[in-house]
Amino acid sequence: MSERAAADRFGINARTVSKMLKFSVPPGYVRRKPPLRPKLDEFTGVIDGILAADRERPKKQRHTSKRIFERLRDEHGFTGKITIVKDYVAVWRQRTQEMFVPLVHPPGHAQADFGEAIGVIGGVECKIHFFAMDLPHSDAIFVVGYPAETTEAFCDGHVRAFAFFDGVPRSILYDNTRIAVARILGNGKRQRTRVFSELQSHYLFTDRFGRPGKGNDKGKVEGLVGYARRNFLVPIPVFADFAALNAHLLEGCRKRLADRLRGHDGTIGERLEHDLATFQKPLPAPYDACDKKPGSVNSLSLVRYRLNDYSVPPAYGHQKVLVRGYVHEVVISCGVEVIARHLRSYERADFVFNPLHYLALIEQKPNALDQAAPLADWQLPEEFATLRRLLEARMGKSGKREFVQVLRLMEVFKIDDVAAAVRDAIARGAVGFDAVKHLVLCRIERRPPRLDMTIYPYLPKATVAATSARSYMDLLAGAAI
Repeated sequence: MSERAAADRFGINARTVSKMLKFSVPPGYVRRKPPLRPKLDEFTGVIDGILAADRERPKKQRHTSKRIFERLRDEHGFTGKITIVKDYVAVWRQRTQEMFVPLVHPPGHAQADFGEAIGVIGGVECKIHFFAMDLPHSDAIFVVGYPAETTEAFCDGHVRAFAFFDGVPRSILYDNTRIAVARILGNGKRQRTRVFSELQSHYLFTDRFGRPGKGNDKGKVEGLVGYARRNFLVPIPVFADFAALNAHLLEGCRKRLADRLRGHDGTIGERLEHDLATFQKPLPAPYDACDKKPGSVNSLSLVRYRLNDYSVPPAYGHQKVLVRGYVHEVVISCGVEVIARHLRSYERADFVFNPLHYLALIEQKPNALDQAAPLADWQLPEEFATLRRLLEARMGKSGKREFVQVLRLMEVFKIDDVAAAVRDAIARGAVGFDAVKHLVLCRIERRPPRLDMTIYPYLPKATVAATSARSYMDLLAGAAI
């Protein structure tokens, strides 16, 4: 049967019969040339220029379709509607989307980055900055949280990750974080920061850096940041401190070793063995993960570090010091001697005092005892306040100095031992520095006290009598008591 005969028999056009013989499935309508857009065509060059220039702009300040339409209307006299502009921009963006090449990852290499999440630590809602390291070959991961994304957190994250994997990767891929990269030179080479150079020299791994603004260059760890946030930090984590949070994150990393991912025969833990076989072993001694800054002690015996002031003993006033900032601690040294240790503060313009630092100075200036800022929030057992009242009642102004001498015992002894000695001294009626010191030593040496009041005539026994109404009336009458 010919095509025309088939067309006559089935009542269809001969050209339709011809198409049916050429295609097993109807090809549909095929446009021979692009549709005409008389109102838009003369402005497509302007739109192309705007969209091309946007590639060099921050993502949050690029043109939307609506903004492009407004500019065409106001600046170029465009008379069309917004719909044809939106359609053109959508097609342009689809046509210019970046394409990627599937990659294979040999064992022994890693990628590292920081992520952020919200959590409740110690009853306070705060931002958690977590360091993430991914091994692309095996998909093994390590995640640890910090109060801030700082140099010391960056270094400490590496130390913990290497300890977790029990080895050092052959290379690590980073973005161009300022913690590691001081400057990108004209030839694309990176000038490393001092701290990152120290870290790299200590562990001897090769560093690699992605292109600026191209997070897909280290897509594995970028995916890990999202995975950790969704799986380890949802719902919003609530922990007493960062140590508890990091124990939770570490447990999540260990559990993931048993997972079997799509397209792989073995579990993550099994494939991790191939990574570990190429790692550098054994591990060297842990790197001292801290930020080192020079400083000086001011007239208030304070050293400033990261916008906060930390106290040191006044004996080091106006001297040069070295401040080492760790994740949770600040250590201040003068020469080779460590002169102060403080818990790290992440507030701004905060004062971190150790009251013991100022007691020697207050002993020389006892009138400052009541207004001394380092002692304002010092929570001491109630017996210390009782001792001070008794000392001042017996000795007057000099009782303040003797009370400070008692406080200075805590420079050498534990506060619990001193407090117990103060209670014992009050109970014995021996109110004074010498008595308290003797009782502390007896407690430490585990021997019975031999507090003979005849040896200490300047420590009169305190006598407390009950108030009598008769004595009060005799006093009013001027009788001798």
